[in-house]
Amino acid sequence: MGYRSFSSSTALALGALLLAMSAPAAAQSSDPFAALKGEWKGGGTVTPMGGDPVKVACKVTYDQSGGSLAQNLRCAGEDTTIKTETKMTDKDGKISGSWYEKTYDRTGGLSGTATDKTIHARISGDKFSGRMSINLTDKGHTINIMQLDKGSGTYRPVASLALSQ
Repeated sequence: MGYRSFSSSTALALGALLLAMSAPAAAQSSDPFAALKGEWKGGGTVTPMGGDPVKVACKVTYDQSGGSLAQNLRCAGEDTTIKTETKMTDKDGKISGSWYEKTYDRTGGLSGTATDKTIHARISGDKFSGRMSINLTDKGHTINIMQLDKGSGTYRPVASLALSQ
């Protein structure tokens, strides 16, 4: 079975988004990354450029140390594989970090702010610009990523995921 061709931006956005969701944890803990430490599972949809949404199952592992968080993400669906590594820091509610998507060999950064249980962040990289919205709930995380079409100035859905422990 071959792998479905996804744009590198779809895979990169997914990884960056899952990393950034650590910011809402600050509302539940004095350490903003403590609530994410460990293994999370779930899934949702990823939408390739010009394609229909594809269902994926995901596993995410977070290693936390003080104000730093390392995230390893693996998502798979029919003919789809995404593998990312993300690192980020939180300084006084300002979030910054970097990501690397292994399947498409792409890199980029993220920045944003966190308030209460929601984070709004900008994601950028060699072939991706977009935004993400992450909500922390009592049951886990919900994540939405939108990609900016630079030509039209509009955003299109890239990923919608839900994770729990």
